[in-house]
Amino acid sequence: MRAAPTILHLDMDAFYASAEQAAKPSLRGKPVVVGGLGPRGVVATASYEARRFGVHSAMPMAQARRLAPNAAYLVPRFTLYRTVSEQVMELLRRLSPLVEPLSLDEAFVDLEAGGTADDTPSALEIGRQLREAIEAVTGLSGSVGLAGSKMLAKIASEEAKPDGIHLIEPGTERTHLAPMPVRTLPGVGPATADHLRRAGMTTVDDLAEAGEAELIRLLGKAHGASLHRMALGFDDRPVVAERDAKSVSVEDTFDMDLHDRVRVRTEVERLAGRCVQRLRAAGRSGRTVVLKVRRYDFSTLTRSETLRGPTDDPAVVRESAARLLESVDTTGGVRLLGVGVTGLADFTQEDLFAQAAGERAAEPDDTGTPEETGGGEREEAEPEPEDAEQLAARRWPAGHDVRHETYGHGWVQGSGVGRVTVRFEEPWSAPGRVRTFRVDDPELRAADPLPLVRDAPDYSSWPASRPKSRSGGGAAGAASRP
Repeated sequence: MRAAPTILHLDMDAFYASAEQAAKPSLRGKPVVVGGLGPRGVVATASYEARRFGVHSAMPMAQARRLAPNAAYLVPRFTLYRTVSEQVMELLRRLSPLVEPLSLDEAFVDLEAGGTADDTPSALEIGRQLREAIEAVTGLSGSVGLAGSKMLAKIASEEAKPDGIHLIEPGTERTHLAPMPVRTLPGVGPATADHLRRAGMTTVDDLAEAGEAELIRLLGKAHGASLHRMALGFDDRPVVAERDAKSVSVEDTFDMDLHDRVRVRTEVERLAGRCVQRLRAAGRSGRTVVLKVRRYDFSTLTRSETLRGPTDDPAVVRESAARLLESVDTTGGVRLLGVGVTGLADFTQEDLFAQAAGERAAEPDDTGTPEETGGGEREEAEPEPEDAEQLAARRWPAGHDVRHETYGHGWVQGSGVGRVTVRFEEPWSAPGRVRTFRVDDPELRAADPLPLVRDAPDYSSWPASRPKSRSGGGAAGAASRP
């Protein structure tokens, strides 16, 4: 535990939904829900306007639509979110070399390691400057928590939401935590909370008073001892600059169960290709290929194959995933497929490319007749067809960017019955007009997202001065908002 609140936790407010509102003037101040829009989709993020109706992350999209039928429902635009996230992370890296990203919209920063703060007043000042910089560069708001440990800094940022800053003064941790529910502490999920509740413990103070021995008896040595320390406010975890990824994976949930074996294999190969794209984007390779199959009855099977060495060859990963699929019974239907790569490394084993080429050369030529290739079943089977509305939704996802040769930049409001509806506006314009086109209009094409802020100020030299101070008072424990 530190004697000064020099660990900062930043959490962007309703990140995906806020980014969509910033990009789309017509949605500002209105309920927005971002996530999978199919029958089995779930909510990724809901704007604060949507949360007032009870919509929250991880909720089934069908339930969200019942609670907020008039909200805007959009498909995520991860290209935009990653761009904005990198802008935010760059600002954080200007404060300290020790920045620990937890996700696209959340990170810890060790201000002491960067020499940017060493006491309460300087920590509060740098927190305020950071929030101002984020809004100037991205147009979005973030909540900042400051404390002497990671656990308390994260709790402080939750208390600051939305769009605020909150500091928990070192030495007050026990008092601050005491009345909070046990689920406030890291590692306490629904099952553990229910177990503790049956033992008569519902608040953090109950855990502290119970003592370490009792918690070890209830939860086991490692978990019980750790939970007791956290209940007393102790958390010595350092901010770690690099969180090494252990795996790279992608998965899709399908609106309708897949029954056709050829369609299932096609989807597995497509997912393998996407997985390798992510692998290469991270500059990594992997040795073990993992296939995940969730069947019609919600049973989930995983199969894995370890190669002779790490690879980032899409052909090798596709072939491995296809081999794994052969050992899985999919006759009842498949609702989810996933492909991942583990055992990551920063290099590839070159002989795997030769291995893949040799295996492909040994395979029958698909250009022959079914009898010649031994692929009669594959030649005769046809993938399950998609109807016109499914094709339109795949080509024109709701919320995604488009450009029309005549009307300029816009975004898709919806599509169906051979038509696509577009609202033409830009992040810095007034709410735009809506127009409808045929889904195959030759003047309409997909486009890249626009920046959320035009002519953003230059923060390359920020912070210009280090606001360190050993004197003066602070607003410890108080949240402040503009």
